[in-house]
Amino acid sequence: MPLTTLLIPTPDGRADAFAAFPDGGGRHPGVLLYTDAFGSRPVLEELARELAGHGYYVLVPHLHYRHGPAPVVELPAHIDAETRPALFERLLPVVETHTTERALRDAEAYLGFLTARPEVGDGPVAAIGYCLGAVLALRTAAARPDLVAAVAGFHPSPLVTDAPDSPHLLAPALAAEVHIGLAGNDMTPGTIDALGRALKEAGVEHTCEVYPGSLHGFAMADTDAFDAPSLRRHWDRLLPLLDRTLNRGRERPAP
Repeated sequence: MPLTTLLIPTPDGRADAFAAFPDGGGRHPGVLLYTDAFGSRPVLEELARELAGHGYYVLVPHLHYRHGPAPVVELPAHIDAETRPALFERLLPVVETHTTERALRDAEAYLGFLTARPEVGDGPVAAIGYCLGAVLALRTAAARPDLVAAVAGFHPSPLVTDAPDSPHLLAPALAAEVHIGLAGNDMTPGTIDALGRALKEAGVEHTCEVYPGSLHGFAMADTDAFDAPSLRRHWDRLLPLLDRTLNRGRERPAP
């Protein structure tokens, strides 16, 4: 799949990004893919290319662009238990500056850029994300229910908190279908119930599922948490979701 680098104008500067999309021209449903806290790197390119191979234009912005182009923190080829704590110590101050207000400004810029691309067709888009990106995907969908028809979040950062802007409180603003794929250590049974209850009471079509035997980060092949069966389950949940919500009235891509 072709992959191109881009710069996205935002109210706070320009976000470097990359996009993956099918060969052969044409226009395709758009997907905004938010990375985990570690940010853009080869494993995210692989995920974007895989998704593009199923007929989607996938835009992946660098979340921490205010601190410089990717990577803000140099990453090893493999993130293991030994290197992870030091990386998070350096990344945490960067992540903490990514406020809800900033996230919403970025989301509007990213969606405007995505839908204006000549390779992206008319119609709804999806917002998906991993770890921190799952929170951002939910915020994006709640901010633009007129545009975002699908949300998927995998091994998410906390979705139920005591904060007044906790992601689960966004449920009444959602018009998208939602899938949350949880690692076994992501949320307590109580917070899973609270998330499911908020979505159900808001009338949001959704699934919240704990992937058996998984750890936080299961989709990321460059970490110790990677779990191949959970990654397959992720595709088994994500692709039908996108097909249901984005491909209505479109010719399906060849398998």
